Amino acid sequence: MNIEEFRAELETRLLIEKQYLAQEASSIEDSQERLELLGKFNEKYRTLIQRLANESGIDLNAIYEGENSSGNSNTHLSYEQVILGKTMSVYDKLSDELYEEITNV
Repeated sequence: MNIEEFRAELETRLLIEKQYLAQEASSIEDSQERLELLGKFNEKYRTLIQRLANESGIDLNAIYEGENSSGNSNTHLSYEQVILGKTMSVYDKLSDELYEEITNV
């Protein structure tokens, strides 16, 4: 699985998790408890990265050898660093949406 496929699969799974947490928020009266769901979402993000990596046979600690590795050879990024860099915008977008849904319950 290449990084873009990984990102797309992660986005799909995170969207599902966001929907579950938004539903959970609707049944919580306390606003502080609802906000704690954002931390839960962050944990889901990290867990999903681990799970997808395991499913795809990716060692997150291994050095990433991308298609364009002819660049600076002194830069050695792990798969985890590359994946976090490529997926952080997805996480940010969905966590912002979740925040809006949680605070507007």
